[in-house]
Amino acid sequence: MNPQDIINKYYSVGSPLWVTLTGHSKAVRDKALEIVQKHPELQADSGFVSEASMLHDIGIYLTHAPGIHCQGKHPYICHGYLGRQLLEKEAYYKHALVCERHTGTGLTVNDIQTQSLPIPHRSMVPVSIEEQIICFADKFYSKSKELSKAKSVDKIIKSMRKHGDHQVTQFKKWCDLFL
Repeated sequence: MNPQDIINKYYSVGSPLWVTLTGHSKAVRDKALEIVQKHPELQADSGFVSEASMLHDIGIYLTHAPGIHCQGKHPYICHGYLGRQLLEKEAYYKHALVCERHTGTGLTVNDIQTQSLPIPHRSMVPVSIEEQIICFADKFYSKSKELSKAKSVDKIIKSMRKHGDHQVTQFKKWCDLFL
């Protein structure tokens, strides 16, 4: 499978949104592959990590986030499960789960209910080591500013605090495991 072909099917090549998505996804992919190479003991599938990293945000065009050129109708928080639906239609079921499970350090049913998030009430926590690596790598890169400039661990932790201590705790565990 060629992830760029799937991206190009749903995004206008060269458009500002395409540039944002592909720039962000390449940065996440490179960080994730760096982790895979640094930690062979994790036995992560590098081919899958490369593909799924490129596709993890495929659903953003369906959301309304004008600051990053998204003109869809759904709240941005929906991009994960919408990406899952899109990739399931393409018959990439394993890749689809990465889309749904990469928000924060993952969303529990309790997170979704207590925050009244407009997404399905099911666990959206990364399970496989590949899902965890991609979710972790994604935290280092923004789609709204310098796409390829990595955020510091301290900056990531500071921004995650507003989403709950459990998010910070999980991120720190991943720092110990992946860095």
